[in-house]
Amino acid sequence: MEKKHCIVISYDAFSQDNWAAASKLPHLNSLITRGTTTTQVKSVYPTLTYVIHSSYVTGNYPDKHHVFHNNPFQPFVPENDQDWHWFLRDIKSPTIFEAARKKGLKTAALLWPVSGKAPITYNIPEIRAVRGENQALKILKSGSKLYTLALELRYGKVRQGIEQPYLDDFTTLCAVDTIKNKKPELLLLHLIDLDDSKHLKGTRGAHIDEVLARMDRRIGDIIHATKEAGTFEDTTFIVVGDHSQLDVRYKVYLNRLFADQGLIFELDGMPHWRAYVQAAGGSAYLHVRPGDTEAFELAMQILNDVAREERYGIEAIFDKHALEALHVDPRFDVMLEARVGYCFDDDYTCETVVDLHAQGDVYATHGYHPSKPGYTSNLIMAGPTVKQGVALGAVSVVDIGPTIAYLLDLPLGETDGRALKEAFD
Repeated sequence: MEKKHCIVISYDAFSQDNWAAASKLPHLNSLITRGTTTTQVKSVYPTLTYVIHSSYVTGNYPDKHHVFHNNPFQPFVPENDQDWHWFLRDIKSPTIFEAARKKGLKTAALLWPVSGKAPITYNIPEIRAVRGENQALKILKSGSKLYTLALELRYGKVRQGIEQPYLDDFTTLCAVDTIKNKKPELLLLHLIDLDDSKHLKGTRGAHIDEVLARMDRRIGDIIHATKEAGTFEDTTFIVVGDHSQLDVRYKVYLNRLFADQGLIFELDGMPHWRAYVQAAGGSAYLHVRPGDTEAFELAMQILNDVAREERYGIEAIFDKHALEALHVDPRFDVMLEARVGYCFDDDYTCETVVDLHAQGDVYATHGYHPSKPGYTSNLIMAGPTVKQGVALGAVSVVDIGPTIAYLLDLPLGETDGRALKEAFD
């Protein structure tokens, strides 16, 4: 079996409800026609981008790789000032990057989550300056310096901060350049336009069709680049959506209830906590100070009481046993799941429940339990050894890493996921 080049396009928020429209567009359809597909990709819990991408590259659930959220726990820090899990050191399982390096393969990653300071040959990590840091310097320190500088000089004028569609256009230009000039055996890129648009404008409407058309053009540019590079015939393309999104009407601020009961309080003008809800969009983690049994009992009493009232939007409270079955990071004993139409947020100074529609706001998010109805995402694989027309059925995001390892004959080791060998000759 030929095992030469693999391009993985993480099509953020590309979910089953987008399939009918996207699959008719020319470039994605060309991959579908040549390859094998499914709209039943099940994610991990919580369905957050950095958690999922850590599962992609390890083939493991969060209880093994230990990236439990986009952000480390940073109580009371405004969202725009928070650090994220930007660095590979946060992943505690072996990764496909490291496996490829052991085999001596050239690798590239473009705005791939949790890839800062990873052993990637050509790397522009997804990373953002916060609290007065210099953006360019932070990227240079965390990625491949000369490679990053060269692409910034060529294409940096295309980008306008993190605004779309400019950011994904920049990423695509970098991918095209890398394919033609570097010919890496493994290229991973993260395209975020669809996810951003859903967050800002909801999951339905003309804006979705516009993004799908832009995404198809980008996929076409990448395919064409492999033809110009002479690697098309040896390239397996994997296009995968990491999660779905759901439209939200109500934001729920459970920390306000904790503040009302003294679990969050101010001392010398500074906020302190005994118990704290760390929101993850459609889910949330309960944090309690180690050894503070009284705080845990009061927090659980508050949460169990409000869970009986529909207005607070709590669909389920998962205990330790339930979280173990979901392969959640074992540091946590309790998680909350939101009802459809609700999501959680951290602030403790807001009203407990805010009606976004009453404020004229439109919003969608993710983070929900992966078994929510209609919440799966899409996978397309096409290449020289991919069977044509195979319907894969239900698969998992933890299957992506083992499948890449199978294609490139890489030593990824034991994984929770499996290589999707049935898709290949």
